Amino acid sequence: MTEPIIEELTIEALAFGGQGLGRHQGKVIFVPFTAPGDRIACRLLRSKKHYAEGRLLNIHSPGPHRREAPCPVFGNCGGCQWQHLEYSAQCHWKEQIFADLLTRQLPVCRSRIRPLSAAAEPWGYRSRAQIKCHLTAQELAMGFYRPGSHFVVAMEQCPVLHPALNAAKSVIAGWLAGRPWARQIPQVDMAVDDLGRVRAVLHYLGADRDRLNHFLAPLARGAGIALFLQSGRKSSLARIWGEEELSIAVGEPPMLLGYGPGGFAQINLEQNRAMVEEVVTALAEDPPGRVLDLFCGMGNFTLPLARIAGRVIGVEDYAPAIDWARRNAGRVGMTHIEFHARPAAGAATELAAGGNFDLVLLDPPRTGAREVIKELLRLAPRRILYISCDPATLARDLTPLIHGGYELLWSRPYDLFPQTHHIESITLLQLR
Repeated sequence: MTEPIIEELTIEALAFGGQGLGRHQGKVIFVPFTAPGDRIACRLLRSKKHYAEGRLLNIHSPGPHRREAPCPVFGNCGGCQWQHLEYSAQCHWKEQIFADLLTRQLPVCRSRIRPLSAAAEPWGYRSRAQIKCHLTAQELAMGFYRPGSHFVVAMEQCPVLHPALNAAKSVIAGWLAGRPWARQIPQVDMAVDDLGRVRAVLHYLGADRDRLNHFLAPLARGAGIALFLQSGRKSSLARIWGEEELSIAVGEPPMLLGYGPGGFAQINLEQNRAMVEEVVTALAEDPPGRVLDLFCGMGNFTLPLARIAGRVIGVEDYAPAIDWARRNAGRVGMTHIEFHARPAAGAATELAAGGNFDLVLLDPPRTGAREVIKELLRLAPRRILYISCDPATLARDLTPLIHGGYELLWSRPYDLFPQTHHIESITLLQLR
C-alpha cells in the first residue's frame, strides 16, 4: 500500500528531537529537515492516533530562516539535523524547546530558565568524533551513519569537525585504502586537544595486530598523529606510536587537564570552558564545603571546583579516567581532593559516612541518573548541580527532587552541538 501524501503542510515550530511540526486535519505531523514557516509536501510514513511522521518531498516556499546547507551530504549523513537553519534560529528553538519541556513537566517558573548560551563558533568546533568505516569495491568510505541505519555515508570534509580532524581523517584514509586490514576496521576514534595534538584509535577486528602495528607506526610518526589500536573492549587498547595524553584547558587561571585514549572530554572545548566558568562563578558566591562530583571523568569540574571548595571527592567508574584525575590533581598541587574508581550508584551513600555533602554535582550520560537521585533524596545535600546532555532525562530526574523538597534556582541551556538538535544544560537546586 502506498503511503498517503499531504500536498500542503505549513511547519509551525520545531519539536524536541529536531523535527519540524505541522498540523493536518487535527493531527500533529512531524517532518525532519524542515524549518518553521516552510510550506511543504510530505509523504506519511507512520501514523498514530494523535500524530504522524512524514518524509519531506517538496518545499513549495521556504520559511524565513531556512538556508542552503553547506555540507553536500547533509540529510543523508546522520551527524547533523539543522544545517538548513540559520544559526540564530537554531539558538532560538533550542532555548524554546528546553524551556517548554522543563516548564511543562516541572512545577517551575519560566523566569528560572536562563537564556541559552550560544556557541561563539558554530562550525569546526567538534574536537572528538567516532568515524565509521566501510570498504567498498571502489573506495574506503569514512564518515557517519545514515540516520536509522548502519550505512556509512562517505564525506570528504565535515564542516563541524575541527580542521585538524578533517586533515587526520584524510591522512588515515590514505594509509588504509587498498590495504588488507581496511575491511576489518569499522571505526576510527579521533580527538584533538587545546595544544593542537591529534590522537586516533583504530578499532581492529582482525588477528594480525603485529603486522598492522609494524605498517602503521612509521606512518603515524611521520604524520605526528598519536595512534592506538583497540580490539574489542577498552582494556585492549595498545599504543602504536605517540603519547597517550591529550590536554584541555579549564578554569581561570587556566589549568591543563590530561586524559588518555578511551577517556572522555566534551566535544566543544570552548563551550565546556564556558560551562565550567559558570559553575564556579555561581558557587563562589556561597563557597561549598564538602563536595561530591559524580561521573567526574578526569576532573573537568572537580579541579576547578576545588579552588573554591573545602574538600572535593570525585567518583568515576572508568578506572583509567580516575588515574588521570589523580595525575591532574597532583600536577596542580591540590591535596584536598580524593578520587574513587567505582560506579556512581551507591557512592553518595557510602561516602556520606565521612559527613554529608554541601554540594553534589552530577554529570551523567544521556540515560540520566535515576538511581543516584533516589540516594540524594535520602541524603538531602544542601545543593545539587546537574549537568545534563538530554533535557528529557533531566526533567525526569528533577521531578522527584523538586517534589522531594528541592527548589530549582536556575537552569541554563548550552549549545555545545551547533547544527544538531542536541542541548546541554546546567541546573542548580537548593534544599528548601
